[in-house]
Amino acid sequence: MKKMMFLLAFAGMSLGASAQEAKTNEIPTLKHKVVTNGFWDNWFVSAGADFISNYSSQEVAMMRSPFAYERGSWGGNITVGKWATPSVGVRVKVGLGQGRQVNHPYNYHVDPVNEWVNELASPKYLQINVSLQPMLNLHNLFAGYKPRVWNTILYGSAGYHRNFDDSKNSVVVGGGWLNTFNVTKRFHINVDISADMLEGVGDGNAAVAPGSRRAFGTRDWQIGWSVGCGFNLGKVGWDNAPDIDAIMAMNKAQLDALNASLASEQEENARLQKMIKAHKCPEAVKQVTQIVATNASVFFNINKSRIASKKDLVNVKELAECAKSSGKTVVVTGYADSKTGSSAYNQTLSEKRAQAVAEELVKMGVDRSKIEVVGKGGVQELSPVSYNRRVVVSLK
Repeated sequence: MKKMMFLLAFAGMSLGASAQEAKTNEIPTLKHKVVTNGFWDNWFVSAGADFISNYSSQEVAMMRSPFAYERGSWGGNITVGKWATPSVGVRVKVGLGQGRQVNHPYNYHVDPVNEWVNELASPKYLQINVSLQPMLNLHNLFAGYKPRVWNTILYGSAGYHRNFDDSKNSVVVGGGWLNTFNVTKRFHINVDISADMLEGVGDGNAAVAPGSRRAFGTRDWQIGWSVGCGFNLGKVGWDNAPDIDAIMAMNKAQLDALNASLASEQEENARLQKMIKAHKCPEAVKQVTQIVATNASVFFNINKSRIASKKDLVNVKELAECAKSSGKTVVVTGYADSKTGSSAYNQTLSEKRAQAVAEELVKMGVDRSKIEVVGKGGVQELSPVSYNRRVVVSLK
């Protein structure tokens, strides 16, 4: 009967530890910080159709509508880009199509109300624009990163403009407002509004018409409306960075709870020993002291074997004390994430990480002969992938 009570007491302690472990499996993360992505992650390509409203430096009569026939032209574009962070990215845009030279109307026939009546007043020309465009995702910048259906993006633009018909080259600068709508994880629809300023020679005519009411000086402008679609390449999205402080607090709370449980079981063990002696049990029962300690994790940055935060060593110190008092062996197991690097590189990196933690244990007073160092190479056991860049310290 007394032995049964003893076993039930230890069974209760094991169940409590299992429940505590299940509760802490959910790892807290930071809202506004993400794990750095790889070079080939979060690339995209897109293509679209453009309607272009052309404004020339030689205008006098000002057509109010940007969609007027004499002002409009058509084109298309393709882009290739990458998001370096959820908020900051860059793309290269190539636009090919028609521009229009919106000329001074007195060179051509006009009606009494000074409206355009001759298409020759706005001759078309073939053009190409190549520009580099840094981008800023406002949703992710101000609301934190999470997968969304709609993202609104502001961008700047600087590049090169070529007028093939008149053999003219010019610099083009501007910016725009891009909205993307994610249909699936890979496929999205784009709606883009842009404004580009060209040197006046861009439309083939650098003159400024007398009496011009335009405030552009010798500059020409193109306002573009574009609708298109895009495709995401490589890994899409980011993993939120782990909240190291919260993880440390959880591990410390778990260790304190287990130590309290151990103290309670030691008291129960002493009580049972007294009961056995009082009944003069023929077999002496040896008091059993069980040291309970949880595994401790030490995290590393990508491709690094230096410990990312010394705060991780708090729980390692607890295990070191347990090892010294009990004589148990400390097992130090290193890991790397299999998403980056070759198998051979990850194996070496995991061993270096394990050795770095082993050296810290020696500094804490653990005999080197009582430390077992193991490298597991690249793994993909945990999500997000950054949690696999770790060393786990345990007792055996």
